[in-house]
Amino acid sequence: MKVIGNLEQVEEYIHTFQLEAIFPEKLKEHLHLYAFKQGEFICTQGQTAEYIYILVDGKIKIYTTTAEGKTLILSFKTPLEMVGDVEYIRDTDILNTVEAITDVMMIGVHKRHLKQYVSDYAPFLQFLLDIITKKFYIKSSSMRFNLFYPVEVRLASYLLSVSFDKEDPLYDTERNKINLKDTANLIGTSYRHLNRVIQQFCQDGLIERKKGFIVVKNRDGLTSLAGKSIYEEGLGE
Repeated sequence: MKVIGNLEQVEEYIHTFQLEAIFPEKLKEHLHLYAFKQGEFICTQGQTAEYIYILVDGKIKIYTTTAEGKTLILSFKTPLEMVGDVEYIRDTDILNTVEAITDVMMIGVHKRHLKQYVSDYAPFLQFLLDIITKKFYIKSSSMRFNLFYPVEVRLASYLLSVSFDKEDPLYDTERNKINLKDTANLIGTSYRHLNRVIQQFCQDGLIERKKGFIVVKNRDGLTSLAGKSIYEEGLGE
């Protein structure tokens, strides 16, 4: 993680996403830009929550880990998205681990400055409310998606979320692989059924299987099958 002390760049992102009204002037001087490399953790489950981050560039993965060490991927997020909002409101430790799956840029602010300047500032509180209610809406949509659509569509949608285009300069073949147990858990199917669908996808030339992982080979084919990915959402979409 790298702190970028460039107020002009922070202002550019604020202008791009039309966030000027949500931050009072006294708070803006405490906003910083944070750069995370692909694979870095933005925050880790169980840690003390100290910052709120606003995702303004890149893509993140959110997952939880059980006491037995099992990992369940919850969602993927693109801009505009907030990390640490629930923890700030409830004053709790970090609920889930957040990892950068591309290079990521975040606007960050320490919660002590939030409590000092926006605890009763209506525009910021409305922004928080909008974000949290949209998260509930997305979660509800995802549950309906898992109930009403066949595994083939759910798997294609998931694969679109965890991979990115080879034309992207951040494309990394090793990171463009998907753990099968995580996949089965997230899309709500059995490992055995998932294997059958994966075999069909391999025959169709959509993916390639390699030692317990699968690599996306044909994004266009997956997009045709799934449409927009329900597992990848951003508030700016």
